[in-house]
Amino acid sequence: FFVFLPSNMLRRAFKTFPTAAKNYRTTTILAVRKGGDVVLMGDKLVTAGSVAVKPTATKIRVITKKDHPDVLVGFAGSVADAFSLLSKLEGKLDEYPGQLLRACVELAKAWRSDKYLRRLEATVVACDPDGIYTVDGMGNVLEGDSGVLAAGSGGYFATAAARALYDVEGLSAEQIARKAMNVATSMDIHSNESHDCLKVTKGSNESQKL
Repeated sequence: FFVFLPSNMLRRAFKTFPTAAKNYRTTTILAVRKGGDVVLMGDKLVTAGSVAVKPTATKIRVITKKDHPDVLVGFAGSVADAFSLLSKLEGKLDEYPGQLLRACVELAKAWRSDKYLRRLEATVVACDPDGIYTVDGMGNVLEGDSGVLAAGSGGYFATAAARALYDVEGLSAEQIARKAMNVATSMDIHSNESHDCLKVTKGSNESQKL
């Protein structure tokens, strides 16, 4: 019993497979904003297919601009593409200082429309004390209205754990982020349990490495 499909239908079907692969980022990046603090965490594992290549990589960075709070940035996806996008985001923050949301929107517009940028395979998580956002190559800019946002293969685990802990009295943004990352990276086989952690407090322009 055989079913023959028109060639144009087959082409459309096979085109969906690379897209699904591109959207699968093997890492865990988590941002939590609460009580005037914003905390960004990322695991440190780099993989090539099913092989663990490096267990001590740094996937989160700080963008510093004079007279404005530091912006914390994390990436899920290709390392080379991540650094290209970091440079582009820094350029947008030069154009729109102190306006992280505007910078993210402009990055998404450029990412979607530019022939070179469209090839970059990564998801960006950017945050400051006023907001947390993710940007992807489809032109999507998502804001973490609940105070929690994550990316990567362990992102859903991290988001669920952080949201469950968010309203627990007495837990700070850092405590929530650490507990949620421990849960996520213990479940996600593409992330490890070694983490980097950065924090910026509202009213202070400088970030802290925790």
